[in-house]
Amino acid sequence: MDTVSDTDLVHLRRCVELAAEAVDAGHQAFGSVLVDAGGVVVAEARNEEGGGDATRHPELELAQLAVRHLAPQERPRATVYTSGEHCPMCAAAHAWVGLGRIVYATSGEQTARWAAELGAAPSPVVSLAINEVAPGIPTAGPVPELADAVRELHRRAAGGA
Repeated sequence: MDTVSDTDLVHLRRCVELAAEAVDAGHQAFGSVLVDAGGVVVAEARNEEGGGDATRHPELELAQLAVRHLAPQERPRATVYTSGEHCPMCAAAHAWVGLGRIVYATSGEQTARWAAELGAAPSPVVSLAINEVAPGIPTAGPVPELADAVRELHRRAAGGA
């Protein structure tokens, strides 16, 4: 696991903003940004699973988008930033399309703990760290200074005003 730079923090803060947009639209609190090797934002996405399709995660959307917009040799140099650590589905998709580094604001363990504290139904999928699913992907996170903001978004998404 590597360290989080000031540039990483800029993108992670945008992920938290996207997660807030997701909550405001009635979805779960996740937002993600795909950045190419040159530091250019290729795409942004937010959770859209509130409509009943539980696979509408932003990390999965960005993996699919990367296939359409980045050449195979560009993908390993791209970075995906996200408000919450990839779930197993998203980590697998990330690995299968050959994307590079993942930087996350909060861990899957944090998210699971907050969901339990908020009385949310347990996930139908076991929470695994990214590298348990995709061992070759470089990761950085969690970022303690963003935890309170992300936890608050999860509280709002769970129905707390």
